[in-house]
Formats: sequence, structure tokens, C-alpha cells
Amino acid sequence: MSAAPPVALVVGTAGQLGSAFMANLVDEYAVVGHTRQTLDVTNHAAVLKAVADARPSVIVNCTAYNNVDGAEDDPITALSVNAFAVRSLARAAKQAGAVLVHFSTDFVFSGDTDRPYTEEDRPSPQSVYAQSKLVGEWMAADAPRHYVLRVESLFGGPHGRSSIDRIIHALRSGGEARVFSDRYVSPSFVEDVVSATRALLRANSAPGVYHCVNSGFGTWLEVGEEIARQLGNASGRLVSVLTTDVKLKAARPRFAALEARRLAAEGVVMPDWQDAVRRYLAGSRTLQNTP
Repeated sequence: MSAAPPVALVVGTAGQLGSAFMANLVDEYAVVGHTRQTLDVTNHAAVLKAVADARPSVIVNCTAYNNVDGAEDDPITALSVNAFAVRSLARAAKQAGAVLVHFSTDFVFSGDTDRPYTEEDRPSPQSVYAQSKLVGEWMAADAPRHYVLRVESLFGGPHGRSSIDRIIHALRSGGEARVFSDRYVSPSFVEDVVSATRALLRANSAPGVYHCVNSGFGTWLEVGEEIARQLGNASGRLVSVLTTDVKLKAARPRFAALEARRLAAEGVVMPDWQDAVRRYLAGSRTLQNTP
């Protein structure tokens, strides 16, 4: 009689990252998933009960408050979801003896640099959203076995709501995509994020903060141009804009590229972002022209 598989509790399964984990963990774990409708992560008692009921060996937190500009007017919600809910999950993970996987962001850095940030660089968040995410990183460390994975410009998954998806849709449909020519990013393909996370778990790697992005970086204009090149016959066009041309309530890091140095030290080599875009487009070409 074979032993029962370990349990993975995934929180935030309605999003692009959470749904990817739900789909990709089933070969190794008995997966229990929660959306915001089935678990209010800001309710400490509810979080403790959900973890106690599931008895997981790993908790994957994919829930977040991602309204960067909205957080400036609603810091309480941003902190409740991005920080205090993480504290509840970390304490529940500690009680259950589970590993906590939590996702953070490049926004914890100021962007006042000209080279990719490593895990050794000191954060300097410039917005309420960024501050709430950094506090969430600190809260995650309350779980003795924890991985904080900083991701950036996530794309992939079934929902098609990312910046890259908007560029793809505009190019395919003959529309226009406004893209920054002075903001640098290292996109993260959700399939590669899931693979890297699983590699850390399997290797029982050292806990702490890891950058989990595809290798290399470019401006959003360069990302758009690469997508157009790979699409080949795209009829839409890219419109170059500067960050100073757009009035946004919350500050964004201008140079937001990350380097996945700690992952590489663990033997996890992230494919470059151009290859990730190629693999994503190869899968999405079977869909309608409205990703």
C-alpha cells in the first residue's frame, strides 16, 4: 500500500500564478486550493483553521493586493493582504511544520540604478504598495522554513491579464500598445516560476529571499519589439512613451531588473526572457487572438 502524497495548500488560486501552481503540483502533491471566496486571508483565525484542516507540508501563498495606485489611498487593505495575512500564514506554517512559499516584487527597490538588483541589495520601497510587500517579506520569515520569491512582470497562465498579454493582443488585433522606452524589467514566466519553486522545495534549499525572474532584461519597448519579431505577421504597432509622460499616483522603479543569483547558486538556471516569450507564444497561438 503506497503512502499518501504530501499536501500542498495553495492560496490565491484564481490568479495567474495560483492557477499555474494548482495545475502543476498535482503530480507530486495532494493539492488543496483556496480563492478569496473560500478563505479570507485577512482573518487570522480562518487562516489557522484552513491550515490545520489541510495539514500541508507546503503552503504556497499567491494572494496579493496588486493595485499599485489604489494602495496609495487604501494602505490598510494593502497592508492587511500583503503583510498581516502573510504573518498569519507564516505562524500557521510554523505550527504545522510546513514550508511557506511567498511571492514578493521588484517594487521593493527604488529603481535608481543601472544594473540588475541581487538579493544582497538593500530594498528601498517608494510606494505604499512596495512598502506593504516588503513588510510581507519580513512577516514570511516568521516561518522557520520559508522561501520569499521576488517576481516581476508576471506573464502566462490561463487568464491573459498581464502587460505582456496586452502587448500581444494589441499586436495581433491591429491595435496600439503604449510601452515605456525608459523602464527596464526582467519578466517572469509563470511556468518557469513554478519550476524554480519546485526545484527549491525538492532540494530543501536554504530558506530566505530569492529573485525568481527570467534572465536578462530590457525596456518595455524592447520587450514589445521582441514579441512583434516573434509574432512575425503582427498588424498592430508599438507606441513608445516615457515614464515622465504618464501621470501615476504611485512611484514605479525605473530600473526594475532583477538577477536570480541565489537560484543559480542552487543550480536552478532561469531561461532568458526571450525564450520564455517564445514558449508562451507557442502555447498561446492555439487560442483566439484575444489573449
